[in-house]
Amino acid sequence: MADIAIIMGSESDMPVAEKAFNILDEKQIDYNVEVISAHRNPEELKKYIEKSEAKVFIAIAGLAAALPGVIASHTNKPVIGVPVNAKLDGLDALLSIVQMPKGVPVACVGIDRADNAAILAQQILNT
Repeated sequence: MADIAIIMGSESDMPVAEKAFNILDEKQIDYNVEVISAHRNPEELKKYIEKSEAKVFIAIAGLAAALPGVIASHTNKPVIGVPVNAKLDGLDALLSIVQMPKGVPVACVGIDRADNAAILAQQILNT
């Protein structure tokens, strides 16, 4: 069972995700990785979230960055959003993740800062 689930909206997010992998590997924290788009595969994403035994989700997404909010809408576990610099210097993704509606909390780290997401996930697990 992985303690952390890392979900990317696209394979193109892999270079950002690798920053998290490096931290989690160093700390010997179990994680699994999936590429599931909130836009293209919403039912697959929902099923994955519901069956996952992860204690924390890290969602890596660019552009509209719906992924973290969709994950948060299907779980009461912590979700950390990582905005990706895909367009507009990543500000579009950052604002999408930060501005979640009431009742759908998502923690947000800096643009392309999956390493900080991994550290925050570790801190959550340690509480």
